[in-house]
Amino acid sequence: MRATGIAGLVLAAAVAVLAVPDRGAAAAGRTAPGQAAVQPVSWDGWLAAKAKAEKLDAEGDLVGALQYYLEYVRQARGLGSPVRVAWGLNNAAYMIIKMFRLDPGVDLAPALRFLEEGLAIPEASEDCRKVLAMNLEYVRSCRGDAR
Repeated sequence: MRATGIAGLVLAAAVAVLAVPDRGAAAAGRTAPGQAAVQPVSWDGWLAAKAKAEKLDAEGDLVGALQYYLEYVRQARGLGSPVRVAWGLNNAAYMIIKMFRLDPGVDLAPALRFLEEGLAIPEASEDCRKVLAMNLEYVRSCRGDAR
């Protein structure tokens, strides 16, 4: 796939992570326009997103895996699980890093944002922080960003 095609998919998928449904509105029977297609937040939804992301990654479908890791993040946010949000952001960023390794035309800006956002989560585990920091250092070095 051309670099611009992958970069566009990465940016479109990155925007999708921002769509977190209002659980209060859903409980009251109200939904925002276009929200009907958004999966409800649940532990089953989180587990399904995690499993699908891992499967697609193993199959080499990095764009699909990225989309499911973003759903993993959305579900974890909705469930109030910041530890899982941090890991999900790292995993989403890592899919972008893997795309970049295959095609240096892939924009690493979304990965940078995900990694910085993950590191800003106070509840992120020490192990997660180490991996986030390592991936952030890699992204910055590839972008030529100064620390």
